[in-house]
Amino acid sequence: MLASAARRYLIAYLPGIWIGLLCLSVLTACSTAPTRLHFSIKPSADERIWPALPEVPRYRYVGELTGESNFSSKETSASGFTSVLRWLAGMGSELRDPKVLQRPQAVMVDHSGRILVTDVSRQAVFNFDVKRGELSIWEWAQPGVRFIAPIGIVGGQNGEVLVADAELARILRFDKDGQYLGEMGENILRRPTGLARDPVRGLIYVADTRAHDIKVFNDQGNLVDTLGKRGVGPGEFNAPTHLSFAGNKLYVSDTLNSRIQVFDASGMLLKLFGERGLYVGNLNRPKGVTADDEGNIYIVESYRDHLLIFNADGDFLLPIGGTGQGVGEFYLPAGICVDQRNRIYVADMFNGRVEVFQYLGERE
Repeated sequence: MLASAARRYLIAYLPGIWIGLLCLSVLTACSTAPTRLHFSIKPSADERIWPALPEVPRYRYVGELTGESNFSSKETSASGFTSVLRWLAGMGSELRDPKVLQRPQAVMVDHSGRILVTDVSRQAVFNFDVKRGELSIWEWAQPGVRFIAPIGIVGGQNGEVLVADAELARILRFDKDGQYLGEMGENILRRPTGLARDPVRGLIYVADTRAHDIKVFNDQGNLVDTLGKRGVGPGEFNAPTHLSFAGNKLYVSDTLNSRIQVFDASGMLLKLFGERGLYVGNLNRPKGVTADDEGNIYIVESYRDHLLIFNADGDFLLPIGGTGQGVGEFYLPAGICVDQRNRIYVADMFNGRVEVFQYLGERE
């Protein structure tokens, strides 16, 4: 009550005290250093590894991404003036629009270490710029048009970022700062979701969920091929969602067929695996899919809230997860990616976070 009364008093007399504060700033400026933001993936006191001891651990929980709380502010010298200004300008954090993930859909990590996350509820792309210590939010699909349902995201040529907006039914191209460069797929795509890119051939793969196929564009945005059609046979799809291109292979979550299909770079089917079932390791609603540099395949099983790990032959190895909000648990997870250090990022959609795990390698 006292704090609220004092705040109302300051607001009423703000014009009168503002000049005094400006004068005070001259005296305090010399003792105040610029604010520096430091990025960290929020850890947990609960150390978790998979599988549990005494088996040899293969994966370790690293932490989570939620938004601006992943950036800490450090100042070499604090000042009362700085605190007063923040208090007056923000009037408490409750009046601020916090930069937090709401319903993350997909994740990518570029070569500079930036982590970009699409958020279908926030209708934006979150850019966690690790090196610069900045969090920015891209809200505009193109000049004058906001994102509606951004889902897939992948790196393009020359550092570009490609985003699939399912409702706008096109792929948007941006530079590294989120500036609009162009688009592809207008009047061709029906509901684009997953994205993947072959960096050698310069081909962009788009899961067109409503059309039940994978459309292939070149870097110039021209449609050059279409993989599959609606069906249950090999090389056919039923509502494909997420994609990845790793180890010169294209991985497709054939979601409503409850399986993963793997193609070579030319579009030839190499293998498919997975089936519906009641057991952990079955694929009922597979979403995100990717592979690490040792060939391990990671699949987000959204129906039962698990991250499932398979070997390169499609043999089930290990589950991580289960329904919940705790460490290593999920609630309707969606996309996934693996970075250059074999860190695994899982978009834990209804928990509003990205959980991060470290692959520890084949150690004996």
